[in-house]
Amino acid sequence: MAPPKPEQAVLVARGLTKVYRTGEVEVHALRGVDLDLYSGEFVVLLGPSGSGKSTLLNILGGLDVPTRGEITYRDHDLAHADERELTRYRREHVGFVFQFYNLIPSLTARENVALVTELAQQPLRPEEALQLVGLGQRMGHFPSQLSGGEQQRVAIARAVAKRPDLLLCDEPTGALDYVTGKLVLETLARINSELGTTTAIITHNVSIAGMADRVIRIADGCIVSIEPNPRKLRPEDLRW
Repeated sequence: MAPPKPEQAVLVARGLTKVYRTGEVEVHALRGVDLDLYSGEFVVLLGPSGSGKSTLLNILGGLDVPTRGEITYRDHDLAHADERELTRYRREHVGFVFQFYNLIPSLTARENVALVTELAQQPLRPEEALQLVGLGQRMGHFPSQLSGGEQQRVAIARAVAKRPDLLLCDEPTGALDYVTGKLVLETLARINSELGTTTAIITHNVSIAGMADRVIRIADGCIVSIEPNPRKLRPEDLRW
């Protein structure tokens, strides 16, 4: 069963609307989205390409601001924050994992993770973060010496090394094969469990919803359903 949610959400979004304008053309990426995220939960946001998933994740993570609507993370007003305030929010509270790993090729795994720990207030040591993702024996290797799944796990270690309250993952298995993708999902589940990090994964892979506490479906810029998961699966039990 999904764990009981605390009474108060840590992140609250109401009426989020995002409109992109190119000349006279308007594209509505989000249309009045309402969403709450709770401390320590594991959420999967499902939707096809172009449904608004990435736009929503960028706003939740302070990489973008809504055209209209309100969004707060604890005492941070993200809808009306300036770039300095958003940078502080991202630095202190948010870790990002993307489909492509964005590692610096001239740095080792340890050095890639250390870039983040030098900016954080109470970080994990790079060695600790890499141990957490199962790469304790690979920390001296360069990205070119690592498989795609290992590079993604370095990216996860980099994201969690600053002990983020919120871990946002955009198609983290999208570039990986089935076996490697499941290893990455096992890593994300372990971090959620051991560090208590609120974790949100956006994906078009319906099977990944099986490991969520709640499943949020998005279509055409709107949330069409939010459902608790009555029987949460382990990542190794997922099939696709």
